[in-house]
Amino acid sequence: MESHFELNDVTKKLPKHLHKFVVKQPYDEYTAQNQAVWRYVMRMNVDYLGRVAHSSYINGLEKTGISVDSIPYMEGMNRILKEIGWAAVSVDGFIPPNAFMEFQAYNVLVIASDMRTIDHIEYTPAPDIIHEAAGHAPIIANPEYSEYLRRFGEIGSKAISSSKDYEMYEAIRLLSILKENPNSTQKEIDEAQEKVEWLQDNMGELSEMAQIRNLHWWTVEYGLIGELNDPKIYGAGLLSSIGESKWCMQDEVKKVPYSIDAANVSFDITKPQPQLFVTPSFSHLSLVLNEFANTMALRTGGLRGVEKLIDSKNLGTLELSTGLQVSGVFTNVIKDEKNNAIYIQTTGPTALANRDKELIGHGIEYHAEGFGSPIGKLKGINLPIEDMSPRDLEAYGIYEGKQVQLDFEGGIKVVGEVITGTRDLRGRIQLVSFKNCMVTHGEKVLFHPDWGIYDMAVGKEIKAAYSGPADVNSFGDIGKVSETKTHKINYSEAEKELYKLYNEVRVIREENTVSEEKVKVVFLKLQNEYENDWLLPLELLELSIINNYSIQTELNNYLENLKSNKSYKSLIENGLNLLSHN
Repeated sequence: MESHFELNDVTKKLPKHLHKFVVKQPYDEYTAQNQAVWRYVMRMNVDYLGRVAHSSYINGLEKTGISVDSIPYMEGMNRILKEIGWAAVSVDGFIPPNAFMEFQAYNVLVIASDMRTIDHIEYTPAPDIIHEAAGHAPIIANPEYSEYLRRFGEIGSKAISSSKDYEMYEAIRLLSILKENPNSTQKEIDEAQEKVEWLQDNMGELSEMAQIRNLHWWTVEYGLIGELNDPKIYGAGLLSSIGESKWCMQDEVKKVPYSIDAANVSFDITKPQPQLFVTPSFSHLSLVLNEFANTMALRTGGLRGVEKLIDSKNLGTLELSTGLQVSGVFTNVIKDEKNNAIYIQTTGPTALANRDKELIGHGIEYHAEGFGSPIGKLKGINLPIEDMSPRDLEAYGIYEGKQVQLDFEGGIKVVGEVITGTRDLRGRIQLVSFKNCMVTHGEKVLFHPDWGIYDMAVGKEIKAAYSGPADVNSFGDIGKVSETKTHKINYSEAEKELYKLYNEVRVIREENTVSEEKVKVVFLKLQNEYENDWLLPLELLELSIINNYSIQTELNNYLENLKSNKSYKSLIENGLNLLSHN
């Protein structure tokens, strides 16, 4: 089946379930004013960030194919990104955190393809192409940071979410969409804001995903690097915000040494950040990431790992000490008095795997109703089943055709006739299948002979628990695309006419067909019909200065008068300052 987006050496490795998040970049929908906003922000960034950003930023712009003058085409970026082993795909705003992380694990940047409006030129609550392309892409040209980003995605995609995390994701997605859309009503925005704030106050204990998103926010999005009293910027949220990139350098913004403690510091995506974390180096980021990974169920397993998966109510995987992986929606765990998991259970489609490859005959069609198995050692026998040789298994009566009773230390009892055993490549037994089998815990029946063949997982302990399936192909199209779509902005006729003027100026600049008469004609229309537009007069002044037109004095005075409007006073001043020293 042909993909709906361009495949290259990097993106062709993406698993199929991620394809549905990729959309076609709506390049034709970018207005000429959008292009001017991009150019303004990028010119400001290159001028200012050259002094305060990490040295990788300016070099990275060129390496990753980011132009100052126009919004990048995804295809063009990909042709250059592949040289450093990365790729970019276009998505619709925020996507679920696990999916976002998984893309990153495959060295793919997800780029929200919408473009911020002029009203949010300094900062936008919604992810947009300035944030994603001009913020994230340049820094990945740094090899050490690039590896940190990939590894973060690899670990982050395994983080277990709580059942409330997806609700929070949807709430933030809706709020960001409404805030960026000029056609939204204040009532809609206020209601969405209240929902986000309520959820923030009622999340309970932070899930692994919430914690790792915090680490992502305070590094990849809003990270500073270097000395605590003289840091440089590397976080994409700061690199893409001309407002926050200046604000963050002020003393009012507290600077904190970056450590694992940042995992418990939550953030409000809709507001400027009151404090930021400073890492001494990119290698330190990887040290903290590894330190956090050591606390995750991915590495600790055990009862707590199962409980996290049950709480998530989502697809997850348990890996046993034998290497057997059980993937499904976990709904029950039985524990003993020492808080060890002694029985695990899924409900609904379940798949068994080893080394991330589904075991033949043990996919979701076979285990359609769920799966359950005891965990632990047999009572009175020091040798775990997984360590038994064929001779040991025969000695304990665990062989084909034998009626056997297995009493586990935790109190689980398995009685039935052994059909066969499934072993891994090294010959270690991983599954034992029974017929006419009864599984009980005290008086409770966990499996009845009438239910068919019983497949018992072999494993003395749970080594790992993580989000998602072991084999990405086991469950088909996992994850879902949000039903809340980014709103298409409806422009008035007056706005459309204004964008035509922006386009005229863009064309004469790019084709070098500018004349003072053309500048005067556009300027007159602006004065008569668009007296609140400040960005296009700046572009006209730029052309007039370059070509030494006499109208530059009039344009300069016009812009000075526009500065009486506080909402864009600083934007005009920044633009004038840039023109004065370029």
